[in-house]
Amino acid sequence: QVQLVESGGGLVQAGGSLRLSCAASGTIFAVTAMGWYRQAPGKQRELVAAITSGGSTNYGDSVKGRFTISRDNAKNAVYLQMNSLKPEDTAVYYCNAAAILLLKPIDYWGQGTQVTVFS
Repeated sequence: QVQLVESGGGLVQAGGSLRLSCAASGTIFAVTAMGWYRQAPGKQRELVAAITSGGSTNYGDSVKGRFTISRDNAKNAVYLQMNSLKPEDTAVYYCNAAAILLLKPIDYWGQGTQVTVFS
C-alpha cells in the first residue's frame, strides 16, 4: 500500500502562483512514477503532470510552460509549481502514484486538494 497526503491548495487570483506538495509513505519501492491529475466539476479527471523515478516528465498540453513538476526521492515527495494560473485551472488536484506490485500495475490516489483561481 502507498499512502499519499497532499497540501498546498487554495484560492489565488489569476496570474498568481501556488505550489502543491504530495508526501508518499508505505510501499515506496514499488512506485515507478508520481504525478498530478485534476478534475473540474462536470469534467473528466485529466493528467496535469507526471514524473518517473528516473526524472522524466510529462505535462498536459494546457499547463505546458506554466507548471513544473519536481520530485525529492529522499523525502518521497512530489511537487507541482503552478505559475500564471488561469480560472480554467480551477479544479480538485489529486496526487497519483503509479506502482507495480506482484507484477501488476496499480494506481494510488491522494484525497485531493482544491485549487480555485479567480479573475
